[in-house]
Amino acid sequence: MSNNYAGMRRALEGEPKGTIERCAQRLLEIRKTLAPLRAQKKDSSLLLATWNIRDFDSNKFGFGPRLPETFYYIAEMIACFDLVAIQEVNRDLSALEKVMKILGREWDYIATDTTAGSGGNSERMAFVYNTEKVWFRKIAGEVVLPEGHLVVSSKKVKAPKGQPDVEPKTVEMEQQFARSPFLVAFQSGWFRFSLCTVHIYYGADSGEQLKRRIGEIKQLVEFFADRQDEASSQELDLSGAVENYILLGDFNVVSPEHETMKALKSHGFVVPAEIDGKKVRKLGDHFYDQIAVRVKDKRFKVITGGLIDLYADVFRSTDEDRALYAGFLPKSDPEADPKFKAKTPEALYEKWRTWQMSDHAPLWLEIDTDFTENYLQTIAAGAHPGPKPA
Repeated sequence: MSNNYAGMRRALEGEPKGTIERCAQRLLEIRKTLAPLRAQKKDSSLLLATWNIRDFDSNKFGFGPRLPETFYYIAEMIACFDLVAIQEVNRDLSALEKVMKILGREWDYIATDTTAGSGGNSERMAFVYNTEKVWFRKIAGEVVLPEGHLVVSSKKVKAPKGQPDVEPKTVEMEQQFARSPFLVAFQSGWFRFSLCTVHIYYGADSGEQLKRRIGEIKQLVEFFADRQDEASSQELDLSGAVENYILLGDFNVVSPEHETMKALKSHGFVVPAEIDGKKVRKLGDHFYDQIAVRVKDKRFKVITGGLIDLYADVFRSTDEDRALYAGFLPKSDPEADPKFKAKTPEALYEKWRTWQMSDHAPLWLEIDTDFTENYLQTIAAGAHPGPKPA
């Protein structure tokens, strides 16, 4: 089904003159641009995506709340897929609920609680999925590392007050993830899998904080590799097959050659060739978002993959759009760090629009889920055929 646009006039009726018409026109342009992707939606495959929707939607950074029209653009992009992992959902779920209402009644979501502590940033993670293509297998939980496998990092501890002669010392700490990874078991067609979405700690580009980022990725992939290799009888399906694992989200990977990517590709995890390295990225695109798989099912096949250009049709880098939205921008960049402050009106607009759409683009895979012929061929050969689709 198409998105629920019946309430668009009412939702935008209080906005400045021309907003309703502009929103409808931009939605038509998005649909035209993404028509080839929507055409790939079919019963025999799963369109799986990951999207960090920046600060969705607290306005704690001072760039203003998302405009009502923005929720329609976000929903139109999500609707291209069957299952989307979303990071940076805030404690208040009203922004996500707005998108769900636009997506329509066949869509549902599963979300985590917020992660406490400064590293958690009060964020949730969520899976948004089309219930006509994807089944929730009633298993969900946040990943907690066992003792002996915690993330090890170092921290400088200052001297106690009143003891100026005592030198600061560096202590080694063992800790859980800054934001707990979220695992949910799904099935689409014949393909059964556990999907884990993450928002890995960022910290800094070097030093101990970078080591912590790499450590989180290493411990995550090791956790699932050990779990899959040592699967208990309770985790096997009717044919004795081991659970398949897909990790996706914001890994804060620096580059294809960096230690962060090497950590992700360790312990048997693979980034499918269709989206690996610079395959789907243009000059200037970052590598933070990734999808990595460790799948034992020999029938598993990735058909294709890609990255959506968020600003091809909305909040464009044009004089027209900068003028359209000038009244919604803050008078100056509220960024506290002078290093990252926007110095020109053009730079401020480019920064502001990332709090409308995102500073991350949806990364996606199309996965084959129709194993019918394999099932029938196995029966014809007189062997046990294994599990059937839900």
